[in-house]
Amino acid sequence: FSLDYYKNDPAAYAKMRENLQIIRTYAETFGATEQERGKMPRNMLFLGYTGLGKTHLSTAVAKSVIEQGYDVFYNSAVGMLADFETQRFGNSAVLGDADNTSRYTTCDLLILDDLGTELVNQFTLSVLYTVINTRMNRDLPTIISTNLNHNEISALYDERITSRIYTTYTCLHFVGQDVRVLKKSRMQNG
Repeated sequence: FSLDYYKNDPAAYAKMRENLQIIRTYAETFGATEQERGKMPRNMLFLGYTGLGKTHLSTAVAKSVIEQGYDVFYNSAVGMLADFETQRFGNSAVLGDADNTSRYTTCDLLILDDLGTELVNQFTLSVLYTVINTRMNRDLPTIISTNLNHNEISALYDERITSRIYTTYTCLHFVGQDVRVLKKSRMQNG
Protein backbone atom coordinates (compact mmCIF):
# COMPACT_ATOMS: atom_id res chain seq x y z
CA PHE A 1 0.00 0.00 0.00
CA SER A 2 1.48 3.31 -1.05
CA LEU A 3 0.35 6.70 0.15
CA ASP A 4 2.09 8.20 -2.92
CA TYR A 5 -1.17 7.84 -4.86
CA TYR A 6 -2.84 10.31 -2.50
CA LYS A 7 -0.15 13.03 -2.36
CA ASN A 8 -1.92 15.35 -4.84
CA ASP A 9 -4.90 15.63 -2.49
CA PRO A 10 -3.81 16.68 1.04
CA ALA A 11 -7.17 15.81 2.64
CA ALA A 12 -7.23 12.35 1.04
CA TYR A 13 -3.59 11.81 1.97
CA ALA A 14 -4.26 12.65 5.63
CA LYS A 15 -7.34 10.40 5.78
CA MET A 16 -5.62 7.47 4.10
CA ARG A 17 -2.53 7.87 6.29
CA GLU A 18 -4.81 7.73 9.35
CA ASN A 19 -6.59 4.63 7.96
CA LEU A 20 -3.28 2.95 7.23
CA GLN A 21 -2.04 3.56 10.78
CA ILE A 22 -5.26 2.17 12.32
CA ILE A 23 -5.17 -0.89 10.06
CA ARG A 24 -1.46 -1.52 10.64
CA THR A 25 -1.89 -1.28 14.42
CA TYR A 26 -4.97 -3.54 14.23
CA ALA A 27 -2.97 -6.21 12.41
CA GLU A 28 0.09 -5.91 14.67
CA THR A 29 -1.96 -6.07 17.90
CA PHE A 30 -4.53 -8.62 16.77
CA GLY A 31 -3.78 -11.13 19.52
CA ALA A 32 -3.43 -8.56 22.30
CA THR A 33 -5.78 -8.50 25.25
CA GLU A 34 -8.56 -5.93 25.35
CA GLN A 35 -6.58 -3.93 27.91
CA GLU A 36 -3.45 -4.02 25.70
CA ARG A 37 -5.45 -3.05 22.60
CA GLY A 38 -6.97 -0.04 24.32
CA LYS A 39 -9.29 1.78 21.94
CA MET A 40 -8.22 -0.28 18.94
CA PRO A 41 -11.35 -1.45 17.06
CA ARG A 42 -12.45 -5.07 17.21
CA ASN A 43 -14.49 -4.95 13.97
CA MET A 44 -13.95 -2.67 11.00
CA LEU A 45 -16.05 -1.57 8.03
CA PHE A 46 -14.03 -0.28 5.07
CA LEU A 47 -16.22 2.08 3.00
CA GLY A 48 -15.28 3.72 -0.27
CA TYR A 49 -15.39 3.65 -4.01
CA THR A 50 -13.59 1.10 -6.16
CA GLY A 51 -9.82 1.15 -6.36
CA LEU A 52 -8.98 2.89 -3.09
CA GLY A 53 -7.13 0.03 -1.38
CA LYS A 54 -9.83 -1.67 0.71
CA THR A 55 -9.15 -5.17 -0.62
CA HIS A 56 -5.39 -4.63 -0.65
CA LEU A 57 -5.31 -3.59 3.00
CA SER A 58 -7.71 -6.32 4.13
CA THR A 59 -5.50 -8.98 2.51
CA ALA A 60 -2.47 -7.39 4.21
CA VAL A 61 -4.27 -7.72 7.56
CA ALA A 62 -5.09 -11.35 6.73
CA LYS A 63 -1.44 -12.10 5.96
CA SER A 64 -0.21 -10.48 9.18
CA VAL A 65 -2.81 -12.20 11.37
CA ILE A 66 -2.15 -15.59 9.75
CA GLU A 67 1.59 -15.13 10.34
CA GLN A 68 0.75 -14.65 14.04
CA GLY A 69 -0.86 -18.12 14.04
CA TYR A 70 -4.55 -17.17 13.87
CA ASP A 71 -7.24 -18.69 11.67
CA VAL A 72 -8.39 -16.14 9.07
CA PHE A 73 -11.16 -16.80 6.60
CA TYR A 74 -11.37 -14.41 3.65
CA ASN A 75 -14.13 -14.43 1.05
CA SER A 76 -16.33 -12.10 -0.94
CA ALA A 77 -19.93 -11.58 0.11
CA VAL A 78 -20.98 -13.36 -3.07
CA GLY A 79 -18.68 -16.29 -2.28
CA MET A 80 -19.94 -16.57 1.28
CA LEU A 81 -23.55 -16.58 0.21
CA ALA A 82 -22.81 -19.16 -2.49
CA ASP A 83 -21.29 -21.41 0.20
CA PHE A 84 -24.40 -21.10 2.36
CA GLU A 85 -26.66 -21.62 -0.65
CA THR A 86 -24.78 -24.79 -1.60
CA GLN A 87 -24.97 -26.04 1.97
CA ARG A 88 -28.71 -25.29 2.22
CA PHE A 89 -29.91 -26.28 -1.22
CA GLY A 90 -27.09 -28.36 -2.73
CA ASN A 91 -26.70 -32.12 -2.83
CA SER A 92 -24.60 -32.97 0.24
CA ALA A 93 -23.61 -36.34 -1.26
CA VAL A 94 -21.90 -34.48 -4.09
CA LEU A 95 -20.37 -31.83 -1.86
CA GLY A 96 -18.57 -34.23 0.46
CA ASP A 97 -18.23 -31.72 3.34
CA ALA A 98 -21.45 -31.63 5.36
CA ASP A 99 -20.86 -28.10 6.66
CA ASN A 100 -18.17 -25.96 5.12
CA THR A 101 -19.92 -22.82 6.34
CA SER A 102 -19.01 -23.12 10.02
CA ARG A 103 -15.71 -21.28 9.46
CA TYR A 104 -17.66 -18.07 8.86
CA THR A 105 -18.82 -18.09 12.48
CA THR A 106 -15.84 -19.74 14.18
CA CYS A 107 -12.61 -18.44 12.62
CA ASP A 108 -10.47 -16.00 14.59
CA LEU A 109 -10.93 -13.29 11.95
CA LEU A 110 -13.48 -13.15 9.14
CA ILE A 111 -12.81 -10.79 6.26
CA LEU A 112 -15.83 -10.26 4.05
CA ASP A 113 -15.02 -8.39 0.84
CA ASP A 114 -17.36 -6.49 -1.49
CA LEU A 115 -20.50 -6.41 0.63
CA GLY A 116 -23.29 -5.10 -1.57
CA THR A 117 -22.35 -6.99 -4.73
CA GLU A 118 -24.59 -9.92 -3.83
CA LEU A 119 -28.23 -10.40 -4.82
CA VAL A 120 -30.20 -9.33 -1.75
CA ASN A 121 -33.20 -11.47 -0.85
CA GLN A 122 -34.65 -13.03 2.32
CA PHE A 123 -32.15 -15.90 2.22
CA THR A 124 -29.09 -13.70 1.81
CA LEU A 125 -30.32 -11.27 4.48
CA SER A 126 -30.83 -14.19 6.85
CA VAL A 127 -27.33 -15.55 6.21
CA LEU A 128 -25.69 -12.15 6.60
CA TYR A 129 -27.58 -11.49 9.83
CA THR A 130 -26.68 -14.92 11.22
CA VAL A 131 -22.97 -14.53 10.46
CA ILE A 132 -22.71 -10.97 11.81
CA ASN A 133 -24.83 -11.67 14.90
CA THR A 134 -23.11 -14.98 15.74
CA ARG A 135 -19.66 -13.42 15.45
CA MET A 136 -20.79 -10.44 17.54
CA ASN A 137 -22.15 -12.76 20.26
CA ARG A 138 -18.94 -14.80 20.24
CA ASP A 139 -16.82 -11.62 20.30
CA LEU A 140 -15.02 -12.69 17.14
CA PRO A 141 -13.59 -9.87 15.01
CA THR A 142 -14.73 -9.17 11.48
CA ILE A 143 -13.61 -6.84 8.71
CA ILE A 144 -16.12 -5.97 6.00
CA SER A 145 -15.35 -3.94 2.89
CA THR A 146 -17.91 -2.32 0.63
CA ASN A 147 -18.26 0.22 -2.14
CA LEU A 148 -21.57 1.32 -0.59
CA ASN A 149 -21.99 4.40 1.58
CA HIS A 150 -24.01 4.55 4.82
CA ASN A 151 -27.26 5.50 3.06
CA GLU A 152 -26.90 2.71 0.50
CA ILE A 153 -26.17 0.15 3.23
CA SER A 154 -29.23 1.28 5.19
CA ALA A 155 -31.41 1.07 2.07
CA LEU A 156 -30.18 -2.39 1.09
CA TYR A 157 -30.09 -4.19 4.45
CA ASP A 158 -32.65 -4.39 7.23
CA GLU A 159 -32.27 -2.69 10.58
CA ARG A 160 -31.18 -5.86 12.39
CA ILE A 161 -28.06 -5.95 10.20
CA THR A 162 -27.32 -2.23 9.97
CA SER A 163 -27.76 -1.69 13.71
CA ARG A 164 -25.18 -4.36 14.47
CA ILE A 165 -22.73 -3.02 11.90
CA TYR A 166 -23.06 0.63 12.87
CA THR A 167 -22.80 -0.03 16.62
CA THR A 168 -20.04 -2.65 16.74
CA TYR A 169 -17.84 -1.77 13.73
CA THR A 170 -15.42 1.10 13.37
CA CYS A 171 -16.07 2.70 9.97
CA LEU A 172 -13.00 3.67 7.97
CA HIS A 173 -13.80 5.83 4.96
CA PHE A 174 -11.47 5.33 2.00
CA VAL A 175 -11.10 8.41 -0.19
CA GLY A 176 -9.14 9.58 -3.22
CA GLN A 177 -8.87 8.55 -6.84
CA ASP A 178 -9.01 4.99 -8.17
CA VAL A 179 -5.45 3.71 -7.66
CA ARG A 180 -5.81 1.20 -10.52
CA VAL A 181 -6.57 4.05 -12.93
CA LEU A 182 -3.67 6.08 -11.55
CA LYS A 183 -1.28 3.11 -11.91
CA LYS A 184 -2.36 2.55 -15.51
CA SER A 185 -1.94 6.25 -16.29
CA ARG A 186 1.56 6.27 -14.77
CA MET A 187 2.55 3.18 -16.76
CA GLN A 188 1.30 4.71 -20.01
CA ASN A 189 3.01 8.02 -19.35
CA GLY A 190 6.30 6.40 -18.52
